[in-house]
Amino acid sequence: MALPSHAPVRFTSRPVPESLKKRLSKQVCSFVLSVLFVAAFILFLLWLALRPHRPRFHISSFSASPFPPPESSSPSFSVQIAIRNPNRKIGFFFGPISGTVYFRSNQIASNTDMGGPFFQPPKNTKTVGAQLEGGSIEPLDAAGMQNDLSENGYVNLRLVLKTTLRFRLSAWETHGARVMHVSCDVAVGSDGQIMAESKSKRCSMYFF
Repeated sequence: MALPSHAPVRFTSRPVPESLKKRLSKQVCSFVLSVLFVAAFILFLLWLALRPHRPRFHISSFSASPFPPPESSSPSFSVQIAIRNPNRKIGFFFGPISGTVYFRSNQIASNTDMGGPFFQPPKNTKTVGAQLEGGSIEPLDAAGMQNDLSENGYVNLRLVLKTTLRFRLSAWETHGARVMHVSCDVAVGSDGQIMAESKSKRCSMYFF
């Protein structure tokens, strides 16, 4: 007796309705936006709690000898810099600090060891200082400083510091140090001393 034959079962797929696709995509977008909003809100609260600030640099003392330096002389600069950490909970790790004195765009003195490395705790002010020694002053620089002193009663110099900086918050600290440059404009009078308007003036800074 022959067995009855069965027709093969065929499965057909039905397309997902377009409205369902739209609803799913909207729900996914809403979820992603919600997560981003919550993360941004948490970061904003952390920023309000910590109020992170960069370190502040001021020239506390600056003197030059001889000043104005005669042609072919080797001037010496005595410099002290006050570094302020204004943060309540963030500390700074400074690398070695180097300094260079410029007249206009020409280097006239430098020192590669002005302090560091060291850690600066929150709400702290630290003073670093050193002697910056110069090479032989070029004739144009000597004449330019003498001319500025005769016309203005002072000479504008620029002190540039270079160091590295890392941050510390409680037990967490950054691992990659950022290179920081600090630029301080300083006016020096005929006696070789810093002018009153330049003392304690905040220096500008930028990172690389």
